[in-house]
Amino acid sequence: MLGVTRSRFQQIAMRPTFPAPYQELRATKVWLRVDVEAWIAKYRQPRATDGDEQE
Repeated sequence: MLGVTRSRFQQIAMRPTFPAPYQELRATKVWLRVDVEAWIAKYRQPRATDGDEQE
């Protein structure tokens, strides 16, 4: 969803603004999709696509 590596995601997940995990399993953490999507909408800059022109 974020388009980043696992190590970069770990850095992002430690930010105070990132939602808390829904559940912590033995080997990983689980986030609710709706929480992550809300965080992306609020905190991530839209990325340029192939069709977007830079001025």
